[in-house]
Amino acid sequence: MIEDIQQTRFENGLVILTDRMSHVRSATLGFFYRTGAQNEPAELTGISHFIEHTVFKGTQRRSALDIAIEQDRLGGNLEAFTTHEETAFAIKVIDDQLEAAFDLLSDMLVNPAFDQRELENEQRVIIEEMKMTDDSPEEFLGELFDREFFPDHPLGRRIAGTPESVKTFGSSVTRKYHEANFRARNLVIVAAGNVEHQQILELAGGLSASHAAQTGKETSAPGVAAPIVIHQKSDLEQAHLIIGLPFVNAKSDRRYAADLLSNIIGGGMSSRLWQKIREERGLAYNVGASNAMYKTTGIFTIFAGTSPEQVGEVVDISIDELRNVLANGVREEELELAKYQARSSVLLNLEDSAARAAALAQSEMTFGRQISVEETLAKIEAVTLDDLADLAQEYIAGSKVAFAAIGDLKKFNIDRLRLEIKKRIN
Repeated sequence: MIEDIQQTRFENGLVILTDRMSHVRSATLGFFYRTGAQNEPAELTGISHFIEHTVFKGTQRRSALDIAIEQDRLGGNLEAFTTHEETAFAIKVIDDQLEAAFDLLSDMLVNPAFDQRELENEQRVIIEEMKMTDDSPEEFLGELFDREFFPDHPLGRRIAGTPESVKTFGSSVTRKYHEANFRARNLVIVAAGNVEHQQILELAGGLSASHAAQTGKETSAPGVAAPIVIHQKSDLEQAHLIIGLPFVNAKSDRRYAADLLSNIIGGGMSSRLWQKIREERGLAYNVGASNAMYKTTGIFTIFAGTSPEQVGEVVDISIDELRNVLANGVREEELELAKYQARSSVLLNLEDSAARAAALAQSEMTFGRQISVEETLAKIEAVTLDDLADLAQEYIAGSKVAFAAIGDLKKFNIDRLRLEIKKRIN
């Protein structure tokens, strides 16, 4: 038995999951909320991310400084993040500090002060965070690509919101949204490491008895576009590009095949794109492929940073490689290597309580059940060459191909690119 997972489900929607690792001295505790940027109404875009920030600014019994001091005393490993589908808080501590960690997290998340002056300060901080993203060409391009790929859908919105929306998040608005969405019905509490399930149940007693709140609003599957977007920025030495296609979603039984195919195309140093673009031709330092899976949709992307005059060549190689996968499939040795990499990643993550806690939460929020390591390894091993060929035919052949780039691209031949993309990948 690789895992020792226990679970308890309460009538108000709260779920508590633990994975005991008796051989370690660490414990990772996480509060994962089933609400994120895509659940927000358009006029409140960015408010989940704002709440993620402002729960650190004080509670009814702790000041912002108290929280900072306690965080450092516990080890300083308190992390928080917001995605389109969730808002999460996790802390990794020595096992004998688990009770103190629970007290800190629950106090922050259940009893935030939302003081108006603190909120106004954090509005300015988040606007500066947006400026920092805008100054990073890769991050800016990623947000630009999402906006154009998912037009008029929450997945295309910026997770942090806009300066205009963030400035409206006063105490009343923030508190109302928090009370409606950051409650037990949307909450999954996870703990992994040297932990006891009963201890977490006792610590969560107040939460398990709280009232049922509304759940995060489900969003429909987005329509996708095939934009070609060039953002001119002449002060960059490199141009950054993304080529994107629709792909499988996180709930699909084909997600294991999708991960393996993505890895073969551009997931590591032995991948096709890395070898052909970086090693054989020296066109890029950073190049690869990945897939992002949401509950309702997915995206396969190829990304690279290269000199502006080499963008066309990088695009040609990338498109040719996708056509090669369609025409000739992948080789048995490529699939076996990808499987070995995937197995290694799964098994090595078993040694880290933080990785195991995150796996508990993601499995629960996506599937409503725990997927064991044994099941995962069996699904990886079961993927065949025919599975990859079928996947390529469904998602790559004739697909809507999107392209976005940023850099000094005044001389870039956009008409030739449009013609190449228009031919699609057949």
